[in-house]
Amino acid sequence: MTLALELAWDPQIRAILIVALSMAVLPGSVYLLLGTNLGTRLGFLVAMAGFWGWMTIMAIIWALYGIGYVGDSPTWHVVEAVTSETKDDLSAAALTEAHDLSTWDEIPADDPSRGEAQASASAAIAGQNSSLGLFEAESEYVVVDAYEKGGKDPDSLLSELPGPHPPHWAIVQVQRAVVVDVPFGEAPPPAEPDEDQPVVSVIMERDLGSKRLPPVAIALASAIIFGITCNVLHRRDRAVTEARAAAAANA
Repeated sequence: MTLALELAWDPQIRAILIVALSMAVLPGSVYLLLGTNLGTRLGFLVAMAGFWGWMTIMAIIWALYGIGYVGDSPTWHVVEAVTSETKDDLSAAALTEAHDLSTWDEIPADDPSRGEAQASASAAIAGQNSSLGLFEAESEYVVVDAYEKGGKDPDSLLSELPGPHPPHWAIVQVQRAVVVDVPFGEAPPPAEPDEDQPVVSVIMERDLGSKRLPPVAIALASAIIFGITCNVLHRRDRAVTEARAAAAANA
């Protein structure tokens, strides 16, 4: 164990050694005790049943709380960016639902979901590694407004249940900021949008990801193996009971 912890030159080999030694020390010590008291085969079955039962419970907790070994978290996927003269003119958008913003819900400025949508839009339009590359930096523009439409009703009890999810869209509108000459040593004023510049509407679709899929899959697989080992133990107990009853009858 000390040798595995001291290996730092290759994280992959170090991780493999730590997991292998942990399995040998923890489940292995339990199997050693069970094997010396119950026998090699019966001790192995009991150890396997306990291990996979514990894995089932742990994976269920992972799936309920979204912790542990999880998949991809929900994110906003940028579909397109539309440039228009006004905020309400999105007739050039490929998404038909975006043509009429009056049917959309405005996201309040203090809503955490707006911050997440703005971050996804900023990553797509600003910076050297952005997919659209409309701005060189985030300081060049100001977020004018944000809207959303679709998805499940967050106030409904059915929103937390798995099942079909209607499409969830979001629009983040930005406008180039007014260029201000700041005297040396003074703090720059708050950025304001330049009304003479066009409005860029970033249209995004919600990708629900697969955050709870890995723990659910682990829970199902562990439950199946746990059921098989328990069934083997049950059939063994029945065979032992019938053999003892037959021996008592013959005696």
